[in-house]
Amino acid sequence: MFWHNHDSTVCHKRQYMSAIFYHGDEQKALAEKTKDEHQKTLKKKIQTLIKPAEEFYDAEDYHQKYMLRQHRSLFHSMNFAPKELIKSHAAARLNGYVAGFGKRSNFEEEVDKLGLSDEQANYVRGVLGRGGMN
Repeated sequence: MFWHNHDSTVCHKRQYMSAIFYHGDEQKALAEKTKDEHQKTLKKKIQTLIKPAEEFYDAEDYHQKYMLRQHRSLFHSMNFAPKELIKSHAAARLNGYVAGFGKRSNFEEEVDKLGLSDEQANYVRGVLGRGGMN
């Protein structure tokens, strides 16, 4: 899923780099194996880094759930406190859906677990019907 949901051949600045952070030898081996397998399907060289997980810093508040923030009415209706936004499973899932990742059928399977109002759920359905970002 990771390799098919972004362009791993683009070289970004450090703060936007594509990376897999591993915890232990088993995760490292799996990351390297899947990278090698995916590389065989591409003409360009994969730029994604595979690095040990070390100290992690949260991004600035305005970067949190960036794609969800672009849908201001939905974002504001969720009424997340900054720290809640970082840890919210619902916000993470909605961020992906409004960015165009995930199908309507996936959304329908989990909508009841996301704690959305009917109005919020219908808004996301509308975005999914348009193909993601508007």
